[in-house]
Amino acid sequence: MTDWITTPVEPRLLRGALDVERTEHGVLPHRLPAWARKQFADPYLAMVETQPSGVRLAFRTRATAIELDVLPTKTVYQGAPVPPDGVYDLVVDGQLIGRASVPGGNTHTIDMATWSAVTRPGPAGTARFAGLPTSVKDIEIWLPQTEITELIALRTDAPVETAPHHGRRVWLHHGSSISHGSTAESPTATWPALAATRGGVELVNLGFGGNALLDPFTARAMRDTPADLISLKVGINLANADLMRLRGFSPAVHGFLDTLREGHPTTPLLVISPVLCPIQEDTPGPVAPDFDAPKPRFRALGDPSDRSSGRLTLTIIRDELSRITAQRSADDPNLHYLDGRSLYGEPDFAELPLPDQLHPDPAGHRRMGERFADWAFGDGGPFAVGGG
Repeated sequence: MTDWITTPVEPRLLRGALDVERTEHGVLPHRLPAWARKQFADPYLAMVETQPSGVRLAFRTRATAIELDVLPTKTVYQGAPVPPDGVYDLVVDGQLIGRASVPGGNTHTIDMATWSAVTRPGPAGTARFAGLPTSVKDIEIWLPQTEITELIALRTDAPVETAPHHGRRVWLHHGSSISHGSTAESPTATWPALAATRGGVELVNLGFGGNALLDPFTARAMRDTPADLISLKVGINLANADLMRLRGFSPAVHGFLDTLREGHPTTPLLVISPVLCPIQEDTPGPVAPDFDAPKPRFRALGDPSDRSSGRLTLTIIRDELSRITAQRSADDPNLHYLDGRSLYGEPDFAELPLPDQLHPDPAGHRRMGERFADWAFGDGGPFAVGGG
């Protein structure tokens, strides 16, 4: 019989979260602070910022067995296949050595035709890991990137202490659902997590599915978050949502960057344009589900002739981001630009097509993470140790 020790799940044990909310069950990590959550009424953003992409428990222990009680909330899109249970990745001394899932939990069903949603309550469950070595080790449990996860209790068969930070640099990243990892196979297999591991940095992932929209509260949250490296992958959601025209886009980019520089005046700052997405390269949004397709996919509803009136396409967005960063970098030598098609471009689309016309598959995430790490963290890269 295991002699369990229960350790309260406290903020000191969490990394990658900007806020922790106390709930009736335990604690709920957030990726936007409480003050920012008061500045929007969008239930979809409220959902995705609570999904803990990049959030992990981190502690040091001799434990050979670990149990984590959680109440997951799983998102189901009406008419689409029910996704598999989320994955909890166990990383020991920097190496992925185990995975677990938790069945049950709440079910949040979204009607993509109206974007209305209904939540059905369900039971809590437990992620279990056993057979670990008896030596002192640094443990990370990465939470499922697309499941809201209330943390109820942490049990181990040996005492737990706060894990050291090892002096690794902190990389703060903001992006869309691709950065969020909506189609990655597990939380450590999103492209930012893969790149962070390869680059030897600590990740704070503010990738919000459908919500990389140049929101001022996101810029202020990033401004106030300690970071050694910052990246902003922007554009695809603005085209998807048909949210603004070119006249509004350019000042909004400047404003977002101005806000980041208020808190991080000399931090290496990388602006990344969208990866290739053929349905939106030269066709404006909005984007909507194609309910007539045999499997889930999206299509762009805009008219290419509207580009002359300032409606955004990915080609227009890339050109403008390149122009803005070139202009600003004359006075800001730590500002850099990366064309997203160097992470996923036409040859990649031919080999690894986007299954739903918007998101890469797990192999696409791996390719993007490896390429980004080699370019950004490699010799001469903007995130290289000592500067690019």
